[in-house]
Amino acid sequence: MNEEIKIGGVSLNFKHYSGVDLYSDGAIENDLLEIVKKYKKEDYQKVIEERNSWPILYHLSDQRANIVEWIPMDPRAKVLEVGSGCGAITGMLAQKAKTVVACDLSRRRSEINATRNSECDNVTIHVGNFRDIEPDLPKDFDYIFLIGVFEYGQGYIGTDSPYERFLRMLGRHLKKGGRIVIAIENRLGLKYFAGCAEDHLGSYFTGIEGYSADSVAKTFSRNGLINIFKRCGMNEYHFYYPYPDYKLMTLLHSDSYLPKFGELQDNVRNFDRDRMVLFNEKHAYEDLVKEGMYPEFANSFEVILGPGFDTIYSKYSNDRVDEFKIRTDIAIDRAGRKVIRKFPLTEAAREHVFGIRDAYLGLQEKFRGGDLEINDCQISEKEGCAIFSFVNGVPLASLMDECIDKDDMDGFNALLNEYIKRISYKPDYPVSDYDLIFSNIMVNGPIWTIIDYEWTYGKCIPAKEQVWRALYCYRLEDRKREQFDPRPVYERLGLSDKEMKDLLDEEYAFQKYVTGNRKSMVELWKGIGRKTIVPKELIGTDTAARPDDCVQIYMDLGEGYSEDDSFFPEESYDDKNEINLDIRVPKDCRTVRVDPAFAPCIVTILDATWNGKPVADSSCNIDIHPVNGEWISDDSFVFNTDDPNIEFGLSGNNVSVQERNHFEISLLTTLIPKNSADAIVESVHVEEKETPRKNGNILGKIGKKIMQKREERFYRDEEWD
Repeated sequence: MNEEIKIGGVSLNFKHYSGVDLYSDGAIENDLLEIVKKYKKEDYQKVIEERNSWPILYHLSDQRANIVEWIPMDPRAKVLEVGSGCGAITGMLAQKAKTVVACDLSRRRSEINATRNSECDNVTIHVGNFRDIEPDLPKDFDYIFLIGVFEYGQGYIGTDSPYERFLRMLGRHLKKGGRIVIAIENRLGLKYFAGCAEDHLGSYFTGIEGYSADSVAKTFSRNGLINIFKRCGMNEYHFYYPYPDYKLMTLLHSDSYLPKFGELQDNVRNFDRDRMVLFNEKHAYEDLVKEGMYPEFANSFEVILGPGFDTIYSKYSNDRVDEFKIRTDIAIDRAGRKVIRKFPLTEAAREHVFGIRDAYLGLQEKFRGGDLEINDCQISEKEGCAIFSFVNGVPLASLMDECIDKDDMDGFNALLNEYIKRISYKPDYPVSDYDLIFSNIMVNGPIWTIIDYEWTYGKCIPAKEQVWRALYCYRLEDRKREQFDPRPVYERLGLSDKEMKDLLDEEYAFQKYVTGNRKSMVELWKGIGRKTIVPKELIGTDTAARPDDCVQIYMDLGEGYSEDDSFFPEESYDDKNEINLDIRVPKDCRTVRVDPAFAPCIVTILDATWNGKPVADSSCNIDIHPVNGEWISDDSFVFNTDDPNIEFGLSGNNVSVQERNHFEISLLTTLIPKNSADAIVESVHVEEKETPRKNGNILGKIGKKIMQKREERFYRDEEWD
């Protein structure tokens, strides 16, 4: 075997290769090699969306590189990457550094790496066990990267203290002032308590309970890592917290900038395998954030061993087309002040970022003399970014959340009315911020500042349309916010149902414009088909202590219903036995089934809309069918079973189905004894023998009733009862 070959500009060194790949993901690696031979990097996203495969997403997604992209590296840097795998990180390091030396156990993976990064002429990959390769490595690296590798130290190194020996070994190859970068799962990450299997072994709670002596991999808690560092004499370390984890990171916090209340919302999806859902991770994180305990329960760590960085926070927006891919950092400047920087992640996005300065000037003029401040923006040609001041205060969305948490709807409405008043200044001025949502306004006493105005246009957008979008985005981000009913606000602003439908269409068009029809991570997760399992003991059963007023939702995507694919919404019945559901429905759904309870009950449909339009509209010919119940009035059913089902058929010719659909429905459900339900059902049967009832189309009975109730609510400005 030749000791060295080249694939494009990449050198492959086989001096220490045993002839056997000691680590492999199996046949998928053959597929990956064929993909990187056949497709260019810009086509990987299309392949990911077509294949619906976790390994392909994991190895080919450009979001994998986020974990190192943010690091402010000197372009003259010399870098060592241990465990380079299929090259998702190698390619980014090659862009940032002058020289990249990579090591990996697998010949096949190294061939994939070299093929996908063949345009790079500054990469050498050593194939073999790091323990054998290490003596040949130089001793002047500026950076050594272990991304998803440190946990395999026992396999790499052996001995009774493999992790300490691993670090000491690496330290011998580090230049003075150099850094070791480790990305690794937290064995006490909140997702593992909430029902995710351990990443490497696939078993539940393995890391939490403690690994066995022969585990192929071992992760650590925050303190566990610190103890290893200290035993190696490495006392300068800086913890960062990738979210949702280091594999597909979108947010990066630090001890100097921890998450804010309500910020961590991307929790449930688990791409590598099915998972349980034992509790609401978002709510748990909110309490941990309040208590200052987030660092101990973050899902992943990124640790910098050596000198720290000025960057204390990063947010990635690279699930977009190239023209709009950006990264937003918070850093500490030389004067010790926090500053915000927005960087283009592609050359095509440079114009977008530099154009934010023009947006600043336009909005500053629009609101001059008004009650909205615009956070200042400067352009740094040298750094290649837009720079903003760090604004102290509380996001308007958080203040509104506090009102909801306290059931202070007067306070909520006061904030909303103040927002409407302030954004309505100079309504005819031809500059508007399309993204003037509540989370983009920082409140500091009487001073309200727009902190993010990336999507500003030279046209007038009526205030009522900005209010609609602000409320739409606000309610979309967190289901608890649906306690606020925006319809009276829309009525007061004079927004018709047709206008709201048009605004929803415009919103979908905007998202497609930004993403280029690229599938979101939610859509990829659905395509891969992972399941979230809620144990029956947690959702209410005949023997459980919990009441049976729990809702379960199914969707028929062409293969019937599946218990495993059903889900339990976070919404629950209020003290009036009412629930407001906002069901996100994919375009290929044929029927939505709502199980309103796990007991006999009477159910009344109070309201229903499809993509913001009342279901009574002629374009929403949705069929309703109480599968195992009986109609008892124009808008109500009775069920004498412990498993009531209501089906909503979407296959009618007049149902307008889009890529993403919102089916909002309000139910009033009353649990009744089985014998009472039986008696009502029997009476219905007797009545129908005498006067047959025609049921099933929402354009008839329920539609008219809902429209009547809507009108009563709007005109009386109070809840229908």
